Amino acid sequence: MSETRTEGVRHFAHHFKSAFHEFDACKVGMWLFLLQEVLFFAPLFVGYAVYRALYPEAWHEASHLLDWKLGALNTVVLICSSFTMAMGVHAAQTGRKNKIVLNLGLTILLACCFLVVKYFEYSHKVHVGLLPAGMFTYEGLQHAKSPLFFSLYFMMTGLHGLHVLIGIAVLGWIWSRARRGDFGPDYYTPVELTGLYWHFVDLVWIYLFPLLYLVG
Repeated sequence: MSETRTEGVRHFAHHFKSAFHEFDACKVGMWLFLLQEVLFFAPLFVGYAVYRALYPEAWHEASHLLDWKLGALNTVVLICSSFTMAMGVHAAQTGRKNKIVLNLGLTILLACCFLVVKYFEYSHKVHVGLLPAGMFTYEGLQHAKSPLFFSLYFMMTGLHGLHVLIGIAVLGWIWSRARRGDFGPDYYTPVELTGLYWHFVDLVWIYLFPLLYLVG
């Protein structure tokens, strides 16, 4: 049994003691989900650390082929999206419907901008042959292990990009509900939990940017 509404009043699900109990349980569940997301990304970060320690010259050489300006642009874009997400959560907590819709819409727009920048980055690498494993055809690198860097680059940024796409889908659903007026001071759990997920996605990029673009 999920939430029900009677004459505009929202009732918490029957298996919770109160609305606060429901909110607290949902928030704990989200933190547990984010913990497994950390474990999901962890092997890639460990692999990155191991190979960087083994082949520092290859990492130094290969990283110079990434455009740090585009990486920095995407970093600014995601930081701004975290701000608009936080403002959307605050608007939901204070019952300002138009502000919720505006800030969630801006967050979605910024997320799409991030993916557009990644599209141009990926397109250039495909064009010049900076691809993972056996698809690597670029001839301008001297170190034999340099392709390893781009294998990890595509795995790490690709997995992160998938999380951005999922975030856009969830944000779109929350945005559509916000337009209907579903959220306010008495009920904003989906907005806050989506915000936690989005901040996690942004935080992962904050680590990826220096590790991939500035390591050289």
